[in-house]
Amino acid sequence: MNRKKALLAILLLLFVVAAASSYFRMPRQKTVSSLTFTPGKPAAPRKSAPNLQDVASGDNRLRLDLLDQESARFAGYKRNLFRPVFHEEQKIIPLPPPPPPVKPIVPVVKPLPQPPPQLAEPTPVQRDMANFTFLGFLKKGNSKTIFLSSNKEIFLAHKGDRLMGKYEVTSITDEAMVITSLTGGEMVIPLVENKPLSAPSQMKPPFPGFPGKQ
Repeated sequence: MNRKKALLAILLLLFVVAAASSYFRMPRQKTVSSLTFTPGKPAAPRKSAPNLQDVASGDNRLRLDLLDQESARFAGYKRNLFRPVFHEEQKIIPLPPPPPPVKPIVPVVKPLPQPPPQLAEPTPVQRDMANFTFLGFLKKGNSKTIFLSSNKEIFLAHKGDRLMGKYEVTSITDEAMVITSLTGGEMVIPLVENKPLSAPSQMKPPFPGFPGKQ
């Protein structure tokens, strides 16, 4: 019972404090001691505006010459206030130069290969002489003997001998051998050691007065 009375007393005290605070905070109409305007009495005339010449004569005169002067231009950085803050400037990328004109490729015409030269058919004398290989010679006094090989056989040839029964040896030197056919044709055979005998393609015509000449 005492607890309820104490709680009720506290609430009553809070109510009284709130009511007093509201009363003192309430706005009140202010009053003045005397009125500046009396009802039924004409108002006092207003003071006229000061003369422009009087104003110009003072320190507060209007300087018209300053208006004619151009304001100093600001040479600093100009910024667009309406542009977004994080706006990225678009850089204009220059276009690459056009490719060079393509030159027409002219096909290279290769010359036709030349046919290999046709080897002449060896004459019968050339075929006969190619069967012999010169091995060397023996010189004794004024006579010379040459050594020839054919089919693994060695032949000795002197001046006046016959080869294969149809070529007569008419002369022998250190560099060549001269043979004569039965018809009187003459041929000079070079002597190269360990090389087959190489006869020219044609024989010289028989000399005048040869017994085989008609």
